[in-house]
Amino acid sequence: MQPGKYTELFFLDEATACAAGHRPCRECRRAAADEILARWREAHPRDTRFGQLDTRLHRERIYDAHHQSTCARLPDGAMVSLEGRAWLVVDGGLRAWTHGGYTDHRPWPQVRVTVLTPPSTPALT
Repeated sequence: MQPGKYTELFFLDEATACAAGHRPCRECRRAAADEILARWREAHPRDTRFGQLDTRLHRERIYDAHHQSTCARLPDGAMVSLEGRAWLVVDGGLRAWTHGGYTDHRPWPQVRVTVLTPPSTPALT
């Protein structure tokens, strides 16, 4: 990684990137990044720069990750851990995450799940 430069990471998709505590790249996905920043500003009027958003996401990625919730309280695109696997919350159910894409589908479990996506990220989607 080059200090002071963008993060040289590439993910399967945006849900995977957000679950890892990252936001859309402003260089190659400017419109999506600007939309995230606009939503961030609505929720945090004093924190108006990408640097403040990135600092918050980094802190949550390190210290606040893996909180508990029910799937019904999460937006589509959130990632959860269940039975030792990562799952994408989508369309009232879960899709299993793999390195090659999403596979198995199952309905939402009736139990609380471990949320992999940092707490601030679902509020931005």
